[in-house]
Amino acid sequence: MRCSYFTAKIFVAVLFIGTASAQINACDLATPYGTIDVADVQAAINMALGTSTCTANIAGAGVCNAAVVQRVVNAAAGNGCVTGYGAVPHSATLTWTASTSANIAGYNVYRSTTAGGPYTKINSSVVTGTTYTDITTQAGVTYYYVVTAVDTSNNESSYSNQAQGVVSTP
Repeated sequence: MRCSYFTAKIFVAVLFIGTASAQINACDLATPYGTIDVADVQAAINMALGTSTCTANIAGAGVCNAAVVQRVVNAAAGNGCVTGYGAVPHSATLTWTASTSANIAGYNVYRSTTAGGPYTKINSSVVTGTTYTDITTQAGVTYYYVVTAVDTSNNESSYSNQAQGVVSTP
């Protein structure tokens, strides 16, 4: 049940990954962003060696190894950024700004294939961080996401702004 007196401002961003290049290119690791080049390869190498913080989400969040470096090398050579891992060929990773409201227990994530909803809750339990990966996405489908904050009394805020993206097609 939504309570009208409980509000939280949440800003949501969505990163889609798949077996082909995604809406936001995961292999673009170094500034300036927009082109995958030798700077991105060097950033991937540094992350794999542990000389810089692993911020990559190419073979999974926080995975920085030789396979990731090779994927960035391939992308820099013009072969596209191949992302994903295991049996999950497509996913959407959502990140949002934490609510500044008091007593926040976590967040609920909602999804729709129609702009403006209706939305369906996709997390089974309250998300305690500010990141959620939706591993149930399908190639070629546009998804719309919103997030709500849940306080320690289980009151839920209104929906955040809507974030959208199209899952890449292999």
